[in-house]
Amino acid sequence: MLHARPGSVFFLAASIFLYSASATAAESGKDYPNKPIRFVISQTPGSSIDTMSRVIATKLGELLGQQLVVDNRTGAGGTIGGSIVAHSEPDGYTLFAAATASQVIGPQIYKKVTNYDPFKDFTPISQFAVTQNVLVVNTKAPFKSVKELIAYAKANPGKINWGNAGTGFQSHLAGVLFTHMANINVLHVAYKGAGPLVAGVISGESHITIGPAPAWMVHVQAGRARALAMGGEKRSVLWPDLPTIIESGLPGYVSDGWAGLMGPKGLPKPILNKLHATLVKAVNDPATNAALKKVGAEPQTSTSAAFASLIAKDWKTIGEAIRVANLKVD
Repeated sequence: MLHARPGSVFFLAASIFLYSASATAAESGKDYPNKPIRFVISQTPGSSIDTMSRVIATKLGELLGQQLVVDNRTGAGGTIGGSIVAHSEPDGYTLFAAATASQVIGPQIYKKVTNYDPFKDFTPISQFAVTQNVLVVNTKAPFKSVKELIAYAKANPGKINWGNAGTGFQSHLAGVLFTHMANINVLHVAYKGAGPLVAGVISGESHITIGPAPAWMVHVQAGRARALAMGGEKRSVLWPDLPTIIESGLPGYVSDGWAGLMGPKGLPKPILNKLHATLVKAVNDPATNAALKKVGAEPQTSTSAAFASLIAKDWKTIGEAIRVANLKVD
């Protein structure tokens, strides 16, 4: 048997061969995954993105045969979590529960602290859920449709308190875009989070808001708030009887969020393909599909290219709302 001594030419050649073989195996995805996968979520535990991402993580780990270890990294509009993934090795062992906040809103508001390009520094794999925003009012509000809301606001400028979960939050930008497109004058009221916002609308302190359906579904069903319309391009599969804002009197208005799976840029094609196929299988699993709907998410997958196109489209739409609201962080 031949033996290679450290320092010998043969030893060096053998080392290069073993390294190359190892790298080739990793890039081919043949033995992927062979250890737990870090799954970064840039929202707080218990948030809608966190809840639906954990549903996916459980099934995805089961199908891949390795656990997805959830790592919540919050702050700066989701850009802290995004930065961790963007600067990780593209080996498939660091994945990202990407969302509208981390890829579209945060990078446009927190420009000076965002150290990644949301288009160039990630490998989009697929969406796994859509969360439509819902237009919700206090039960005693004098308007019961979008047309009545717009008419009332024009007749009573500045008298409607329009609540949101905080400056720069999706509920804030969705509200700003609505009032801008409808050409109405309201008072935008910023709360410190979704919890206080919900309490504010239910109590009547604020008359109206538009925000993620998962946060409002239980309150509307319990009669504590009234839903007027949904923000998606099409009616929600969760609330099929509720019209969209477009068909209710504000043409062109779309406001929804999404969650999807991403890796760092340069993710090897075999690993990308394996993750995509496995994610599609996970989302289509009846139990997982039902679990996503239970938390207010509409299960949905896409190709990598379609996912990238969605981000580009939302970048323009939400960017307009950010411009109108004059939001920026120095």
